[in-house]
Amino acid sequence: MNYRMLAYILGYILRIQALFMLPGLAISLARGESSAVYGFLIAILLLLVVSAASFFLKPKERHFYARDGLVIVALVWIVMSVFGALPFFISREIPHFIDALFETVSGFTTTGASILTSVEAMPHGLLYWRSFTHWLGGMGVLVFLLAILPMAQGSGSSLHLMRAESPGPEVGKLAPKMRKTAVILYAIYCVMTVVQMGLLLLSGMPLFDSVCISFGTAGTGGFGVLNDSCVRYTFLQQNIIAVFMVLFGINFSIYYLLLLREFSRVFFNEELRAYLGIVTAATLLIGYNTLPLFNGDFGDALHHAFFQVASIMTTSGFATTDFNLWPEFSRTILVVLMVIGASAGSTGGGIKVSRGLLLLKNARQTIRRMINPREVNLVRMDQEVVGEDTLHGVNVYMTFYCLIGVVSLLVISKDNFSLESNITAVLSCLNNIGPGLGAVGPMENFSAYSGLSKLVLTMDMLFGRLEIFPMLTLLLPSVWRRASQRGKVSMV
Repeated sequence: MNYRMLAYILGYILRIQALFMLPGLAISLARGESSAVYGFLIAILLLLVVSAASFFLKPKERHFYARDGLVIVALVWIVMSVFGALPFFISREIPHFIDALFETVSGFTTTGASILTSVEAMPHGLLYWRSFTHWLGGMGVLVFLLAILPMAQGSGSSLHLMRAESPGPEVGKLAPKMRKTAVILYAIYCVMTVVQMGLLLLSGMPLFDSVCISFGTAGTGGFGVLNDSCVRYTFLQQNIIAVFMVLFGINFSIYYLLLLREFSRVFFNEELRAYLGIVTAATLLIGYNTLPLFNGDFGDALHHAFFQVASIMTTSGFATTDFNLWPEFSRTILVVLMVIGASAGSTGGGIKVSRGLLLLKNARQTIRRMINPREVNLVRMDQEVVGEDTLHGVNVYMTFYCLIGVVSLLVISKDNFSLESNITAVLSCLNNIGPGLGAVGPMENFSAYSGLSKLVLTMDMLFGRLEIFPMLTLLLPSVWRRASQRGKVSMV
C-alpha cells in the first residue's frame, strides 16, 4: 500500500471539503444561525488542522495499482462522511453522532434516507450543506479531484480511482486521458444542474429551494427542504424535477455521444432503451392501478405515477404523494424498481439496468449451452462481445449483494419492525434510494431504528454507492502490506 499517496489524497480531499463548507457557513452567517455558524467553524478548523499533515507526507512515488485504488476510494468516502457529519453534531442540531453520520452518509451516497423528524426546523446553512453532499457525491468525490488535479502518475492510476468510484459493471474512457474524461463528465453534470435550477426559478420556485432541489435531483439523492418532500410544489415544478431525475439516471456517456452527434450509437444503446422502456411501462401500470385513488383522473394518476417511478428507479427518493397507501401491485412495482435502479455511469443507484441485462443474457446463454453443449454462444451488449471477466464480476457482485442484504436484514430485525419495513429499509439503503415502505415510507423516516441498526444501514449505503468491492477490500489483510512485501499488484 502506498501510504504516503493515501495521506496525500486524503489531505487534498479534506481541504476541498473545508472549502465546500464555506457557502453553508456564509448562509448561516447571513441568516444569523449561531449554532450552525459554530458547527461549521469548528468543523472547518478541524479539517484544515488534520489535512495539514499531508504537507509533510508528499509521496515520492505517485503510481499505484488497482487494489490501492479500491482502498483509497473506500477510505476517502468514510473519512469525508465522518468529517462531513461534524457541522450537524457540533451545532447540536443532530445531537447524536451516529444520527449525524447516518444523515451525512445518506447525503454523500445520494441515498436520501433521513433521521430528521422536522426538516424545516433545520438551519438553512445546514440544509444547504445537507443537499450539497448529494451533488458532490453524485458524480463522485475523486472524479471531481481527477477533473481539477493531477493526483497520480499515469493514466492507469487515475483509471483505478475512477473505476473504483464509478457505478456500474465497467468504466470506459470518453477521452484518451482519464483526467479529460473526468472534466467532460463534470462539465455535463454542472450544465444539467444549472439548467434545472434555471427552469425551477422560472417556474416560481424560491431560489434556496431551487438550488437544494437541483442538487438532490442531480445527485439522485432526494433530500428536500420541506417536511413533505415535493408535495407542496406545483405540477409544473414536480414535472421539471421528474424529467431531470430521469435524465440524471441515464449513462453520462450517452450525452457525450449526443455532443459528438453519434445518434445511431445512442439509438441502439440497449441499456438506454431498456431503462426508458421500464420507466414507461411502470408509469402506465401504476397510473392505471392507482386510478381510483385520484377519482378517475388518469392525467393526475399518471402524473404522480411518473414522478414516483422516476424517483424510485433513479434512486432519488423525492415524493409527491404517500405511495405507502397505494395498492399492493403498485407498491410491488416500486420495490422491483428499487432493486433495478438506474443506468450504469449515471448518478443513480441500484444494481443498474446494464447489470440486469447482463444477468439475463448470461442466464439465456447458460440454458442454451445446457441444451446444446457444442453450440458457441457469446453474450453481447450493444453488438459487442462481453468478456468472461465482466460476466464473472457481475455474478460475484450479485452474490455479495444478496449476502450483505440478508445479514443486514437479520441485524435490524432485532428492532421488531415489520418485515415489510425492514426489507425495504435494507433495499433503500443498499440501493441508495431513501424511502421504503411501512415505517420507513415516504412520509416517515429512519429515526426509530436503534443505533446498531443505523450503523448497519449506514454501511449498506456505503456498500451500495461504492459497488461493494472497495469496502470489502478494506477487510483484506494483504492490502495493508507494504508494496515491497507483496510486489506489484495487477489490475483487477
